[in-house]
Amino acid sequence: MEDYIKILEAANWLKIRLATVPKTGIILGSGLGIVGEEIEQAIKLPFSDIPHFPVTTVAGHQGQIITGNLNGKQVLVMQGRIHYYEGYSMKEVIFPLRMMQLLGIKNLMVTNASGGLHADFRPGDICLITDHLNLMGVDPLRGPNDDRLGPRFPDLSQAYDPHFLNLARQEGQKQGLNLKEGVYAAISGPCYETMAEVRYLKNLGAELVGMSIVPEVIAARHGGIRVLGISCITDTPLHPNKEGVSHQQVVDVAAKAAPKIASLIRGIIKKVED
Repeated sequence: MEDYIKILEAANWLKIRLATVPKTGIILGSGLGIVGEEIEQAIKLPFSDIPHFPVTTVAGHQGQIITGNLNGKQVLVMQGRIHYYEGYSMKEVIFPLRMMQLLGIKNLMVTNASGGLHADFRPGDICLITDHLNLMGVDPLRGPNDDRLGPRFPDLSQAYDPHFLNLARQEGQKQGLNLKEGVYAAISGPCYETMAEVRYLKNLGAELVGMSIVPEVIAARHGGIRVLGISCITDTPLHPNKEGVSHQQVVDVAAKAAPKIASLIRGIIKKVED
């Protein structure tokens, strides 16, 4: 009950500050904040101003909500996200998603940076997420279920909406983008994977690995929100460079790919039904 009241307070606080409540939400990962800068008639609200809202502590995440018009559609964009590895509980990690749900968001695009485990993936590639492996060690729905937010046992057999995926494929082809597709494995972080872990993940069927997205996707599907996942491949652990992987490298590669991802999102947004 207490969690629901906090989520409702945050949603109501935001609602009275918005001219229009959007039906589509976008969560932007490391280095991908450029999408938020393309919103017209933008209203910007720092995470820290929203009641009960957790604050991101990671470089490359601006930590604000932006609402406004993107290619003719009203959207709510999170520039930055909350991660489990920051020390937050899973309930805090999915708090922003729950707030979106109570605001009335029906469609969600989640983006992030990830490591590519497929031999054909290269840094800078854009990949559609077709399914996921939750290897974070915890499920965000663990504990008492609030039926006002969703069912006790949600079905995740189509965690990533097939219609949404087809829209993305069509738009990618139209824009001449060589979109990749793959299964995403989520780990808790913050350490990057050992080579033994990389081989293990690959044997499990993972083609991408990262430290986000999955808690939000589970909560979204629990709440009946359709999801599209888009990842930017920023490193390839199977072919590491001599210096290894750094967060700055992740942010820099994602930033270079961000204009293409922004263009893809703009095209998809126009076709999304409210």
